[in-house]
Amino acid sequence: MRQKHLICPERARRVPKQFSWLDHRLVRDRHIERCSHQSLALYLFLVTVGDQQGLSYYSDRSIGNRLTMNLAAVSQARSELVRAGLVAYRKPLYQVLSLEPTKPVRTQLEDPLAVGKILKQLAGGVS
Repeated sequence: MRQKHLICPERARRVPKQFSWLDHRLVRDRHIERCSHQSLALYLFLVTVGDQQGLSYYSDRSIGNRLTMNLAAVSQARSELVRAGLVAYRKPLYQVLSLEPTKPVRTQLEDPLAVGKILKQLAGGVS
């Protein structure tokens, strides 16, 4: 196996105090293959400007100016990221989402105790 050596050791990356590193799972889990170049540019921008929780308040106009995209392109890129599960958006707030796999949320109807309770009520029993 080849040894890796820093080409420019005085410029070696260090973990910054702010949240702004890209997760390798973007490539490994093939998230980037499901996104356009414009949506990935928006994702990189949001990761870079977001706080420790991945939150940012940049307006679409400001994002468009910085990424040289018109408002329609920003909106389309945002929609792609939301559909891909990479970003959440509620105007005016963006949230870069964790790439950790999430456990499905169980609804009351999926809870076996709740189903039993419903059947008992349908049969005329008291809950």
